[in-house]
Amino acid sequence: MRLVDELNVLHDSYVTAVNIAVEQNDENLAEQLAQAYDDEAIRLIAEREGKTHLLPITRPRRVETPLRRLVARLRASRAA
Repeated sequence: MRLVDELNVLHDSYVTAVNIAVEQNDENLAEQLAQAYDDEAIRLIAEREGKTHLLPITRPRRVETPLRRLVARLRASRAA
């Protein structure tokens, strides 16, 4: 399987999990899942590219990613 396909499957599974967490009003779990996706995607890329020696990657504490934007939108729609 191509890396991009693996990442798409991974992303889809996390989107489903985040949606379930939001439906259950568990915003903390949704945020944790978004972070876990980021970490797992980076690990997967590093493994496939033979760059595991670069892990862990130091990043800003709060990174704006598509999955985190989804969590924020779901939070806002629930608050409305």
